[in-house]
Amino acid sequence: MEIHQLQILRELGALGSVSAVAEALEVSPSAVSQHLASLQRGFQTPLTRKQGRTLVLTEAGAVLAAAGVSVVDAMAAARTAVEEFEQTRVGKVTVSGFHSAGQALFGGLIRDLAAHPPGPELYFSDEDVAQDDFPRLTARYDLVLAHRLEHSPPWPTTGLRVVPLLSEPLDVALAADHPLAERTTLTSVDVAGERWVTSRHGYSPDDVLDAVAAVANRSLEVVHRINDYGAASAVVAAGDVICLLPRFTSPAAHDDRIVLRPLTDVAAARSIDVLARPETLRRRSVRLVVAALRRVVGDLTQGQCHGGSGGRLR
Repeated sequence: MEIHQLQILRELGALGSVSAVAEALEVSPSAVSQHLASLQRGFQTPLTRKQGRTLVLTEAGAVLAAAGVSVVDAMAAARTAVEEFEQTRVGKVTVSGFHSAGQALFGGLIRDLAAHPPGPELYFSDEDVAQDDFPRLTARYDLVLAHRLEHSPPWPTTGLRVVPLLSEPLDVALAADHPLAERTTLTSVDVAGERWVTSRHGYSPDDVLDAVAAVANRSLEVVHRINDYGAASAVVAAGDVICLLPRFTSPAAHDDRIVLRPLTDVAAARSIDVLARPETLRRRSVRLVVAALRRVVGDLTQGQCHGGSGGRLR
């Protein structure tokens, strides 16, 4: 039993003939008859009968049509509720972010939405997972901040929407007094002989070091494996090792003890994207958060490119 079948049964009782129902609903008389026949298959008691050449409701059909009024009304109310929910500015929006994105963006997102009231109620979580696991997080969160290296396979598109936020270079992070800090750019040969701190296997930027080693034609000495960029930055600031860090979202971007230098001969950049299910992005409150994220990212990158302090390219 489907809603449109109940609606047709109701109209038959109100209008008195199949042709009148077809005209009112702008369908063919045969389509009306087919829907009525399909509805009848769900009941043993006849719902319609012939009265001369006209099809009319039986007593059972009239009872079902009357009950169907409540069902159709409830569905209309449900649609209205969903439409209002989709259009409201307020409401709960859940956001997950990997560590460096959360550190760089969550605070700014709160401030941005507070400046544009009324706004959604944000609920943050941190989820730093392997690249292939980010899409699955959309089952638990409205918006998922995800990252992948730009040379890696794109995000899947089935049942998923991708909103690009930022293409972020991975720069060589050095202690401010490191000899290589005097240079404005670096090559793989320049850095291959240094001691390194990088992420664990399977996480960025460890996979980029393979390309650095290949271009320099030598193996690299990895001393520490630390996934957290804050901890990695602290180790770099001590002057013993170097590493690759994101230009805008890592703590090194605001650390005067560290400088960042572009690596010119290896394509080292990551994409930061928002992942969401298509139906989630229908909600106005969710779209407001996405728009705010774009503004926050714009402010972040503009600030680093125009006079920001710390480990900027200086």
